[in-house]
Amino acid sequence: MLAIYERYMHSIVKLADATRVYDVATITPLARAHQLSERLNNNVYLKREDELSIHAFKLRGAYQKISSLTAEEASKGVVASSAGNHAQGVALSAKKLGIDSIIVMPLSTPKIKVNAVEQLGGKVVLHGDVYDDAYQYAKQLEKQQDLVFIHPYDDIEVMAGQATIAKELLNQLENIDKVFIPVGGGGLIAGMATYLKHYAPRIRVIGVEPQDSPTLYEALKQNKRVILPEVGRFADGVAVKQIGEKTFEIAKQVVDEVILVSNDEICAAIKDIYEDVRSISEPAGALATAGIKKYVETHNLTGERLVSVVSGANVNFDRLRYISERADIGEHNEAIIAVTIDEKPGSFLKFCQMLEDHSITEFNYRYGSDTQARIFVGVSLNEGLSEKQALLGRLSDSFDVLDMSDNSIAKTHIRYMVGGRSNCEHEVLYRFEFPERPGALLNFLKKIGSHWNITLFHYRNHGADFGRVLIGLQAQDVTKLEQSFDELGYFYQNETDNKAYQYFL
Repeated sequence: MLAIYERYMHSIVKLADATRVYDVATITPLARAHQLSERLNNNVYLKREDELSIHAFKLRGAYQKISSLTAEEASKGVVASSAGNHAQGVALSAKKLGIDSIIVMPLSTPKIKVNAVEQLGGKVVLHGDVYDDAYQYAKQLEKQQDLVFIHPYDDIEVMAGQATIAKELLNQLENIDKVFIPVGGGGLIAGMATYLKHYAPRIRVIGVEPQDSPTLYEALKQNKRVILPEVGRFADGVAVKQIGEKTFEIAKQVVDEVILVSNDEICAAIKDIYEDVRSISEPAGALATAGIKKYVETHNLTGERLVSVVSGANVNFDRLRYISERADIGEHNEAIIAVTIDEKPGSFLKFCQMLEDHSITEFNYRYGSDTQARIFVGVSLNEGLSEKQALLGRLSDSFDVLDMSDNSIAKTHIRYMVGGRSNCEHEVLYRFEFPERPGALLNFLKKIGSHWNITLFHYRNHGADFGRVLIGLQAQDVTKLEQSFDELGYFYQNETDNKAYQYFL
């Protein structure tokens, strides 16, 4: 097996050094992530593959392969399977070289990637739920129509194209300690790691995979290629059930270790990249950055030069809602907790006062019984896990508290479903808007929560200038209640007759 690897290594390095990829690609920037570097106490650099024309590294490998075809092969046309970025690389490369292309993509592929492939001249065929389904169908078309299949990763030419990223890195930065590389089928890490180990063997190469798509991690663990029964689809660019045959043989020799990160940690990394370079990477594109953060935390690294390959930025706009929602949890900047309090006036206020200087990011509650109230609360954190544990300990002295920060159902569904209908008497509903500043919500509760029993409460910090609250109260004297509201000076509206409230709450 070592002899096979040495043959692969020689070919990859030779092809990368004599590459033609710069017919369509450019040397991408290596940007120091200043804010992330300061926070992690290391020098973090982002290799900006999102700056390529298709906003992803896949252009390199696709062009390297297609440009190597013979005239006879090129005349047949090419077919490829892809979750999106390889598809764009193949379509653009084929168009540049005057070759027809068919791209098979999973039905779950983001629309932005499908549109991009079609605009680049590729004929798109949607088939299957994940990449592996699309791959099998593309192989059928290869035989049926006598096409040339362009593999997205398990091809030496493709790996050599991706290796040009490592070639650029070595020219852009001296004394690199570690390079973090996202892993799907393995073409990127096999190509880059081979080149790095050939010219700079002291550099450690660390693969990063999602926890729900650990193809290389499991293969190395079992010392064989395994087929995962299911793969996560959030990081669709690396949603592959099995590592490539050639890429695995290479990875065994040149990858130092593989770490796994959660989807929430990926979301936090997307936010980090945006804050440093104002680019929104796709989930797979932020994998390596999430890996750096986790590696630094678990290994207590300081003062090292760490490189993250930002592999792509083709993300559907509507996905940003989910990413934004989960980023603070992935960064440990928010805790989601369930708290049981007494169902009586003043309980909300007592709870909020015990939060001390912590800002409330979310508050969901609906009246259930006359004795106990269960509230769903988001609390902002400044110092991560240690601060969360201290907060939970303090609250537990007075309330029944349950940490739900790692509860997927709570984060994905329950937070939006807290509520239901109630038959509490004399209930009125109001909508409030107030300037979003520290202490505003607590001030609001001080004015209201100790005089009237709160039966419904919903608040979410949306990052806007104004906070929005929906509140239900038991009040027989609405005039007196609204006089108290007037003293607050905030905009409010009686919504008791609102059909949405009457039908569902």
